[in-house]
Amino acid sequence: MKVPLSITNLQPQEIKLVSDSLKTGWLTHGKQNLIFENKFSNYIGVKYSVSMNSCTSALECAVKLLKKKGEIIIPSWTWVSTANAVINAGCKPVFADIELNSRNIDPKEIKKKISKRTVAVIIVHFGGMPCKMDDINKICKKKNITLIEDSAETIGGKYKNKRTGSFGIGCFSFFPTKNITTTEGGMLTTNNPKHFNYVKKLIAHGIQKNVKFPWKREAILPGHNFRMPNHLAALGVSQLRKLDYFNKKRNEIAKSYNKFFNNFPNIIETQSVPKNIKHSYQMYTLRVKKNLRNSFLNFLNKNDIEASVHFFPPLHKQKYLSKFNKNKLKNTEILMNDIITLPMSPHLTERQIKYVKDISLKWLKRSK
Repeated sequence: MKVPLSITNLQPQEIKLVSDSLKTGWLTHGKQNLIFENKFSNYIGVKYSVSMNSCTSALECAVKLLKKKGEIIIPSWTWVSTANAVINAGCKPVFADIELNSRNIDPKEIKKKISKRTVAVIIVHFGGMPCKMDDINKICKKKNITLIEDSAETIGGKYKNKRTGSFGIGCFSFFPTKNITTTEGGMLTTNNPKHFNYVKKLIAHGIQKNVKFPWKREAILPGHNFRMPNHLAALGVSQLRKLDYFNKKRNEIAKSYNKFFNNFPNIIETQSVPKNIKHSYQMYTLRVKKNLRNSFLNFLNKNDIEASVHFFPPLHKQKYLSKFNKNKLKNTEILMNDIITLPMSPHLTERQIKYVKDISLKWLKRSK
């Protein structure tokens, strides 16, 4: 049996939605984008949302909103797009260490890394687990630095009943492995009307719309073409309706995995979730003890279970990014050697979940 790391299951009615949108002849940014943005704003609990072609674009726009050059603190434990957005916007990434259980940036590390050159902090809610927002908000407000939330992996996650992406400038991904998909796509969220208006221009070649002369297209800033097509936004509207159900299924699968793997505390460490957190389980990760991670990963892969490692190597260990870091990041380096990502999707069948457990059990018995 093959068990994919992630499964995308678009329904016939969703394919029809895309087809119907294409048949209108409006193939670029259009009416469906406005519908998607409004519904997304209501869901997250913010005033404004801007749909675009990726979370990477949203992150770059978020940094460019600052209109400042300087240092931006980010975790090394993240996908490379977080650092790329900082560099491509003309700033310098400063890598911070994480907490082992949450896999999220450590607020104490943020404090340590702040300097006179710090202009922002980008936190990454890893795998569906929200960061410690009380502590992080307090630091950012005290130091008067901008908070950007990389919520690519945590659509629908909550910290104390407030959704991720509503604490600072939110950046979301709709890549096929995420909790909802538009195939490729992203969203930026904000409560600041100036930010909203700036980003709307930034993603559309920097052009300022002229109400009096709609044919006048004057670029007032060096923008990009970061727009999301209308038919993909139509898919986003449909997927957003299902998000809570998808996240419920993800939590049920995580609970089932936890119940099984908690029987092997000498080899496996599951992730604990604080009571004030709503995890969205974009990924399900474990820590494998006694330097056995690679053995477990290879065993699963040989048995057609698409387990993986997120993220190896971490950013401060990557060749072109290592120049931005001179310090050892202890927890990040521990995690890169013992973490494993198991298949997670609301579309996994009971049979597939049982197969993952059965194959894991074979390895666990052999590794005692």
